[in-house]
Amino acid sequence: MGTGPAEREIPTSRPVPTVTRKPPGRRMSSAKVRIGMIGALSLTVAACGSGDDVQARCVDQRSYQNNDGSYNVVDDDYCDDDGRYYGSHGGYFWYYGGTSRGSRIYRGTTVKPKDAHITTTKGKTLQRGGFGSRSSSGS
Repeated sequence: MGTGPAEREIPTSRPVPTVTRKPPGRRMSSAKVRIGMIGALSLTVAACGSGDDVQARCVDQRSYQNNDGSYNVVDDDYCDDDGRYYGSHGGYFWYYGGTSRGSRIYRGTTVKPKDAHITTTKGKTLQRGGFGSRSSSGS
């Protein structure tokens, strides 16, 4: 009888390549990457751009404008010391740094900068800061 399939020799002259695949990762869309980069830049500008003195403004979260990223500034009394107030009027939070145009603010950040002296528009200190400082809030 002849050589059957079980009796054939497999040539070993070529090495069998091993394929290693990276686990499928999440790819970010260019819009998400852009937003993340803008957020990081905003935080840097807010924390470093004003010599460690940052002004906080209370803003209405419902007033956000997509076209320029601005918020409507409201009275400081709407924001509490924790930075957020949710009541019958909606959500309000502190917006740090930025540029104001009329009653709107833009190019700031919603992330509280570390190591910065933060004051409100009414002069209340929210955070005493500076390099080496561990103080996180004031009254």
